[in-house]
Amino acid sequence: MQVKALACELPATHGLPFSRFSVADIARYSRPSGLVATISDSTIWRWLHEDAIRPWQHRCWIFPRDPDFATKAGRILDWYQRQWNGERLQDEEYVISADEKTSIQARRRRHATLPTRAGASMRVEHEYVRCGAWVYLAALDVHRAKLFGRCESKSGIAPFERLVQQVMAEPAYREARRVFWIVDNGTSHRGARCIARLRQKFPRLVVVHGPVHASWLNQIEIYFAVLQRKALTPNDFPSLSAVEERLLGFQRYYETIAQPFEWKFTRDDLSRLLAKMAERTQSNRQPTAA
Repeated sequence: MQVKALACELPATHGLPFSRFSVADIARYSRPSGLVATISDSTIWRWLHEDAIRPWQHRCWIFPRDPDFATKAGRILDWYQRQWNGERLQDEEYVISADEKTSIQARRRRHATLPTRAGASMRVEHEYVRCGAWVYLAALDVHRAKLFGRCESKSGIAPFERLVQQVMAEPAYREARRVFWIVDNGTSHRGARCIARLRQKFPRLVVVHGPVHASWLNQIEIYFAVLQRKALTPNDFPSLSAVEERLLGFQRYYETIAQPFEWKFTRDDLSRLLAKMAERTQSNRQPTAA
């Protein structure tokens, strides 16, 4: 159907000065262009709904640019399945997921927040006074749902190493056979120097960097999302100390109810995804027929 085909195209290809079609846009363009003589918005919506076509929505996407993406991502996925080099991790081997959540502000509202009541949602004053910000560094034992965290005034090598020291001081990790640390490529823990520096201080520690632009592989990001939703939204704190109390308090609370995340995406799933992306990229490069 021509209307559905139109909905799957970019407006710019038809010389239209907007980025996405709405139902009303499609109706307005369809009539003068001769696709239909007359049509209502509701009819177009019904046609698009049949095939789940929603041109007014969009999502961002990024193709892997790390040449070793499959290798780096695959070993992380193996650890989530308690595997390493084809063998099962031993009881005294642990996997830690770590990162920083930056710029957690203390916003003191100019008027008090009003709690939920019958017929009305919580009301939060729009204007606020900035009372500073924390960097929250956290580490998650992915197989035991055990959390470690600390607030720092800024990120950097020294604050991150204080988090590492905090974790590795625990007897289980201090005496472990190996402790794998999954981190991203941020400046606090980037590259071979970080690996060598931490290995010298903690011989049982193995730093593992994920691929570039692959924070979705790091389970601590799931916890950060929970933390943001449950403890930091709405942001209404009278001081930095109140933010710290909330962060560490929620961390302790979460440990009492948490179970390890049920991670289902495996190395096989990754292989299928990368093959699909390669096929799509190849097809987009094919020359069109004259």
